[in-house]
Amino acid sequence: MRGMRRTLIAGIAASLLVSAAGSAAAQDEGPIKVGVLHSLSGTMAISETTLKDVMLMLIEEQNKKGGLLGRQLEPVVIDIASDWPLAAEKAREMYEVNGVDAVFGCWTSVCRKSVLPVFEELNGLLFYPVQYEGEESQRNVFYTGASPNQQAIPAVDYLMNEEGVERWVLAGTDYVYPQTTNKILEAYLQDAGVAPEDIMINYTPFGHSDWQTIVSEIKAFGSSGKKTAVVSTINGDANVPFYRELGNQGVDAADIPVVAFSVGEEELAGLDTSPLVGHLAAWNYFMSVDTPENAEFIETWHAFIGSEERVTNDPMEAHYIGFNMWVGAVEKAGTTDADAVIDAIVGVEVPNLTGGTAVMLPNHHITKPVLIGEIQDDGQFDVVWETEDLVPGDAWSDFLPESAVLEADWTAPINCGNYNTQTQTCGGAQAAAN
Repeated sequence: MRGMRRTLIAGIAASLLVSAAGSAAAQDEGPIKVGVLHSLSGTMAISETTLKDVMLMLIEEQNKKGGLLGRQLEPVVIDIASDWPLAAEKAREMYEVNGVDAVFGCWTSVCRKSVLPVFEELNGLLFYPVQYEGEESQRNVFYTGASPNQQAIPAVDYLMNEEGVERWVLAGTDYVYPQTTNKILEAYLQDAGVAPEDIMINYTPFGHSDWQTIVSEIKAFGSSGKKTAVVSTINGDANVPFYRELGNQGVDAADIPVVAFSVGEEELAGLDTSPLVGHLAAWNYFMSVDTPENAEFIETWHAFIGSEERVTNDPMEAHYIGFNMWVGAVEKAGTTDADAVIDAIVGVEVPNLTGGTAVMLPNHHITKPVLIGEIQDDGQFDVVWETEDLVPGDAWSDFLPESAVLEADWTAPINCGNYNTQTQTCGGAQAAAN
């Protein structure tokens, strides 16, 4: 018996030594570096600065829990200055100079498109937190914002079915997200029987400030006797003078409602919202959602940022979801290695802030609720409509003939981002690198 006890004690001691050595080895590897790639200056800073802040909060909170794999997380923050070629350069710097293991960043689709080749070449991981136009599924990207079937299509359905809208102004900033989203919406509306002459499409540059003529044209277009609405994919600080001009010209939500896809609590924080009451936004989260998860998130945010005046918004929730999914996949894989994380992350399920869960799908999109919110005079949104169930993100639109036949699935045996279900072939450029 004494021999058995000695053997058992020796085994326990050896196990403890191995555990301690493993822990020391993990610490010796240094921190896990997390890239934060957002515009902190330029036209998109109005929207993106708060995303940098929430990432710093999430990293700090994870470190309080002991970090990840026994190592602390270290943020690497780089300002891409609303400059899309610079974004690609800084994404490369994140990996080749700073040695990050994952990047959370970009807002505009032109930013995402700019950095994609870098993540493909270096086999990096990008968690993209903003609604976008779809028509893409890339092995190294995780789309935690909404695709059109999780925002644009439900918003149009709401206006058509609940508000009786018959004429449509599709107003957007002149780049890929508004252009592609409006292409999908135009096809969807015409399939629903809307005549081409009842669809007005207008694009303006980033940072556009002179809205007097355009708002006058919108008013004239809406004076035909048919209920008219504006579907806005205007991005960045151009929203401030756009909404101000709506108020100046007395464009009332009861007459011509505006539903926005890129205006949330953060953008409204800089506006006099009294003339905007009743206009709408379509998102997957609003700060006003009353759930225990959201209350805890807001409390943590206010404590971190040091102000109870700072708001939360949908892309912040998308970073919250994406970060927790990455943590879950790293823990599941036991490593931060990109290939292992990509394999492990499909099926990872984490709480969202509206009381449900988000699941990473094989197409690298997630499940989301869809909410329509009405602007209140305090800059918050009153939820006037929401989907009954979670909506799975669709990478390829069913309303564009060239896309309807495509499927994205980054699991075996398909392992492709644009698999043609008719020819049963992968599109090549989106094929898995491994």
